[in-house]
Parts: sequence; C-alpha cells; structure tokens
Amino acid sequence: MVAQAVQVATAIPEDVYLTLKTHGMAREALGVRAGELLAVRFYQDQMLSLGKAARLAGLDRWRFIDLLGKYQVPVLDMDEEGFAEEMAAVDSLVAELGNGTIL
Repeated sequence: MVAQAVQVATAIPEDVYLTLKTHGMAREALGVRAGELLAVRFYQDQMLSLGKAARLAGLDRWRFIDLLGKYQVPVLDMDEEGFAEEMAAVDSLVAELGNGTIL
C-alpha cells in the first residue's frame, strides 16, 4: 500500500535562496534537506516516532539513525530514572529466562 502524500510549500526570500544556492542547495536539494531537518526536529521534540520521522526524511530507519547521529540527536532520550526502569525490566526478563519461565 502506497501512502498518500500531502504537499507543503514554504516561501523563502530570494536573497536567502540565492545564498543557499551558492552553497549547493538547488531547489531539489533544499527540499530534501528541509524534509530531513523537519524530521530530525519533530523526532527530537517527540512529535514523531522513529519510523514516521524516517519516512518524512525519505530514509529507511538505519539511515535516519545515522542522520540523527550527524546532528547529535540521541536515538534514545531518557533520564536516569527511565533508564533504571528499562534495566530493571531487562534484569527481570533475564531472571525469568534463567528460571525457565519464558521459553
């Protein structure tokens, strides 16, 4: 199933566009970069999941994770308490595996 796409347009002042163009940002490249930056920011703001942000950026998940690294955005962003809870859940699963409870 192919998802429908919604076109969103934004106006860029001509002088700004000309400056970006001198840095290799032709219209198509500018559109691609804008989509990537929006996806990174929406992911960082927890507005989009990793998968949806990757789709917005036009990338698969692994390439999007690489993009997050390029912009120094953590893939997992949790505080110490959240991390401790995740580790406790892992420890619990490991204990259940050791007891033969989970197969």
